[in-house]
Amino acid sequence: MAIKVEGHFNEEKNQTEVELQGEIDIYGSSIFKEKVHELTGKYPDKEMVFDMRELDYIDSTGLGVLIGALKVLKANAKGITLKNLKPNVYKVFKITNLSQIFTIIDEK
Repeated sequence: MAIKVEGHFNEEKNQTEVELQGEIDIYGSSIFKEKVHELTGKYPDKEMVFDMRELDYIDSTGLGVLIGALKVLKANAKGITLKNLKPNVYKVFKITNLSQIFTIIDEK
C-alpha cells in the first residue's frame, strides 16, 4: 500500500498538521519526504503534529524523514508531536528510543 500525506497549517492552533495513511517504506518515503520538507520549509517556526491514525507501517527511511524535520524545527525551538499511533507503529518508535525525542500522544 502506498503512502498518502495530507498537510496544512492550522491558523487557529498555530501549528502544522499532517495526516498519514498507508505505509511509509523505501518506496513511499520520497513522497513523504517531499511533503514534510515542503511544510517545514514554509513553517519552520511552528509546531508540527502528525496524525498517524491511518498509518499501518513505518520503516527507517520514514524515521529519517521525521528526524530531519525535527532538526529543522528544533533550530527554531519547536518540536514534533505524533498522535494516534497503532501499536505496531508505536513499537518502532519505542525500540529505536525515538519515543524519547518525539512527543507521542493517544487521542482515541
